[in-house]
Amino acid sequence: MPSDRKLKTMNMVHRLLLGVTRGRKGWFMANMPVLELITIGRKSGKQRAVMLTSPLQINNEIVIVASRGGDDQHPAWFVNLRDNPKVLVRYMGEPIATKHARIANSTERETLWPQITAKYKGYGEYQTRTSREIPLVLLAD
Repeated sequence: MPSDRKLKTMNMVHRLLLGVTRGRKGWFMANMPVLELITIGRKSGKQRAVMLTSPLQINNEIVIVASRGGDDQHPAWFVNLRDNPKVLVRYMGEPIATKHARIANSTERETLWPQITAKYKGYGEYQTRTSREIPLVLLAD
């Protein structure tokens, strides 16, 4: 499982790539669109930003996966948006937009998870590393 330090380093390198290329590179990773998700820290009350991939987009909803590399605990961004679903999203370099985050219900997850893992096998591998069910989150206007 990736450590907090490794995850923060990966985010820093990703932001550096976006900055150095002035946004011309870095909005696709592993053949998936990239977004910046900004949540409000549930303890600090401060904005917290993280770079994530979106394996699936349905209509006007962006799907993100709270995998944390198959760790047994949820990523901090997931716990933050679970407590406060009003988030900011910069999708593929577009201007930041306010979105509402909601956790996919069991029926939605049953439909979406096979689509995601068929195209991006890594997510299925992450699920085998943990006993928790990896949540899917839908971001919508």
